[in-house]
This record gives sequence, structure tokens and C-alpha cells, in this order.
Amino acid sequence: MGDYSKALEFYEKSLKIREKALPSNHPDLANSYGNIGLVYINMGDSSKALEFYEKSHKIREKALPSNHPHLATSYNNIGGVYDDMGDYSKALEFYEKAHKIKEKALPPNHPDLAISYNNIASVYDGMGDYSKALEFYEKAHKIKEKALPPNHPDLAVSYNNIGLVYINMGDSSKALEFYEKSHQILEKALPPNHPRLATSYNNIARTYDNMGDYSKALSLLEKALAILQKSLPPNHPSIQDVTYGIDYVRKKM
Repeated sequence: MGDYSKALEFYEKSLKIREKALPSNHPDLANSYGNIGLVYINMGDSSKALEFYEKSHKIREKALPSNHPHLATSYNNIGGVYDDMGDYSKALEFYEKAHKIKEKALPPNHPDLAISYNNIASVYDGMGDYSKALEFYEKAHKIKEKALPPNHPDLAVSYNNIGLVYINMGDSSKALEFYEKSHQILEKALPPNHPRLATSYNNIARTYDNMGDYSKALSLLEKALAILQKSLPPNHPSIQDVTYGIDYVRKKM
């Protein structure tokens, strides 16, 4: 339902009861702090989320062995907040701590490791270290390829991430290769008017635009617009963005 203020109210009531009934380092308090942190994330309040995630983590550090999976979750949560705040060096520090625990606890092709590699890749991308981002996105992708059927939507996300890094590296032809792989999966997996297909057309169109193939770019942007007009309200920012893109490409033709 997304009523985060109500959720926060009840989690805080629960916390007050637990704080009176339990010792200050009890694991149930860590769970309470973690729940409140997650609500603040959903409310977009990163600083409050960080405060409660750190309270949760301090309890877990004292209560659990250093390689316990709950600590990996805790490091990951804190890393995610720093990532949202744009503090990439701190995000990387905590994502790597989470990853070290997962590497020891899990088999090498476990899907949780793919998530971990993906998080690290995203931070490197944010830092502008595209070769590192590509390295970790590819590690994530190799795990997904082994674990998932070839037309699984998660593989489409993976191809898309790699395509975006190639865009950032200025390699449009490689970006196009991966964007098209992503699109082929989405076409099979989604209904024809799904907004994710519009995003996919848009990504491919922008790549053709970069390559100077304006007629291809225009054709794909028009496909994206047709989908968005069927699935979104007329004043939606995504429709405005694609309309602007169409005008921009037409001026260059």
C-alpha cells in the first residue's frame, strides 16, 4: 500500500516495547532498527535510514560471528544508503565487506553473488571507472547465464547494464550489441505495450543517434512514444523526454 508514515508509526511502537523489555544488544532490537531504516529508505530519507541501519549493525557486530550472513545484509544495507547519497567510496567499502562474507559462505555461482557484483559495478559506474564497472557487470552476468533460462528478464537487465557502460565508454557499436540482446529478451517476455520495451527502444535509438544513423533512431523513438502514449498519462515526463528526442533527431536529419 505504500503508507510509510503508518508503517513507521507501528515499527516505532514495536521498538519502544522491545527497548523496555530487552537488553540493549538483543538481536530483536537490530531487526527493529533495520525495519525502521528500510521505511526511511522508502520515504527517501537517506540520513535517517543510515542512522537506523548503523544502530542495527552495531548490535549485529557484537552478537554475531564476523562471517555471519546477517552481517553481509547489514553491510549491504549501509552500502546502499551511501550509494543513494552519492558517497561512492563509502558505498564501495561496505559493498565489498558484504561481498567478502558472501564469497566465503556461498558457492561461486550463487545468485546472491551476482547481486553483490552488480552493486559493486554500479558504484564503479557512478565513480566513472567504467572498465571496473564492466568487469563486475560481466562477473554478475556470467553467474546469471548459468543460473537462469536464456530468455529470463534478469538477463535483459544484465545486458542493458553492460550496454550502458559501453555507452559511457564511448563504444556505441558494443553498446548496441548488448542493448539489442536485452531487447530481444524483453520482446519475448513482455506484452507489446509494456513501458520497459519503450525504455529499450529509447536506449537503442540514442545509440543509433550517437552513431549518426538518424533514420533508425527516429523510427525507434517513434515506437517508444507509441507505447508510452498507450501506457502513461499524456503529461508524463517520459513522454515529454521521448517527444523532445524525436524533435532533436529530426533537426539533425
